[in-house]
Amino acid sequence: MGGHQDRTRAAYDGVVELYASLFADRLETRPLDRAMISTFAELVRATGNPRAADAGCGPGHLTAMLHDLGLDAFGLDLSPAMVAHARRAHPGLRFEEARMESLPVEDSALGGVLAHYSTIHTPPAELPALLAEQARVLAPGGLFLVSFLALPEGPDPVRYDHKVAPAYSWPADRYAELLAEAGLTTFARLLHDPSSERGFLEAHLLARRS
Repeated sequence: MGGHQDRTRAAYDGVVELYASLFADRLETRPLDRAMISTFAELVRATGNPRAADAGCGPGHLTAMLHDLGLDAFGLDLSPAMVAHARRAHPGLRFEEARMESLPVEDSALGGVLAHYSTIHTPPAELPALLAEQARVLAPGGLFLVSFLALPEGPDPVRYDHKVAPAYSWPADRYAELLAEAGLTTFARLLHDPSSERGFLEAHLLARRS
């Protein structure tokens, strides 16, 4: 492993306890995020395949939420320290260290993949391959829910200084095009108020594998 993955992994290894404390409420103060994840879980259950990956799971709070919503959920994360914390916090669930670019999951195995702000550190040139990997592990008709900071306008992504590691904001339409190129058809999206002084929107795209 090299490049941005090494830097991102080291950065998140260093902030595990602080990061976990900030998100311990499992989105109790973020009703729109919670609604999208609940919708995702309901649609995954409806496929008949409740197996779902929380890709970039961090401390495991959303893996636990997916489990509570009736999915056979497991968490994957680049940071070994995050995985260790998730295992301690949620001993009844499975967590593994893994890169989103190379998931330890067989082809067409999952009913759903959640990527909650976990693709934001991927450089634009590498994002298409990462999205193709999420599509690979989904069964036909499987669901992918991705959340990221979105630009209100403009054709190109913008690099910004995230508090943990460098990250990228994308125009929602352009991100949906990349999903389509990976074989994932976006059928629902939620864009809501700017989350920072930069004026970024919070974006949630819900897509289905063809």
